[in-house]
Amino acid sequence: MVNPNKNYEINTSFGFFGREVIKTHFIGVGEDIFELAEAYMCPHCNNADMIAISSKIVSLCQKRVVYKKDMKLCQLAKFLSKFATSNDTGVGVNCVWKMQYAIDYCGRLKVLLAAVCSGLGKLVGKKGIFYDIVGIEIRGLDGFYDKSFRQYGEYGIQIPVNCDELCEKLSERIGVPVFIADANDFTRDIFGKSGSVTYTDAQLCEILRDNPAGQSDQCTPFIIIRKVER
Repeated sequence: MVNPNKNYEINTSFGFFGREVIKTHFIGVGEDIFELAEAYMCPHCNNADMIAISSKIVSLCQKRVVYKKDMKLCQLAKFLSKFATSNDTGVGVNCVWKMQYAIDYCGRLKVLLAAVCSGLGKLVGKKGIFYDIVGIEIRGLDGFYDKSFRQYGEYGIQIPVNCDELCEKLSERIGVPVFIADANDFTRDIFGKSGSVTYTDAQLCEILRDNPAGQSDQCTPFIIIRKVER
């Protein structure tokens, strides 16, 4: 299966790869990642394959979520979020809830410094300074919007933890190399991989550079990756 407007095959600097996405049900908070792996991946992959797993799904299984009902919006978050830019990659700090999460996690001073530096950077055409300062925990936060799924409007999804260890256990369970990635139409991050993955993080990002899993409501969090011989 290939998502609309995505290609099965990609040409990288180190060869051609096929990417088959696996359709799942809507995965909710607290589901068992090992049961999901066996149900959705085992029937489709073979020993020569490699599996990429969406970091969002791993986080949901780990219950790495923060609920709006447990947060309190402050005036600083409301003020700073008005000046943040938005794009189509997902929720940004233009969302007041994500800005509040940044303040709760990093502290007011660090967020203020990031906002000031970001504003100065925009004057010279440099983007991404805010996230460079506050770090991947903020940049990687998803959720807090219901554009694709109603449920995501009620909570933010934090980045996953213990990813190398989890990938190792999943790899042993399903018998193929596994890595966890956060990919959108603009950026990619690798959060962890099993020891059986022979590619660097940069190479894995190149394989996913066109975001084959899609950006909205596709429900395709697992990708089977195959080397294509020429």
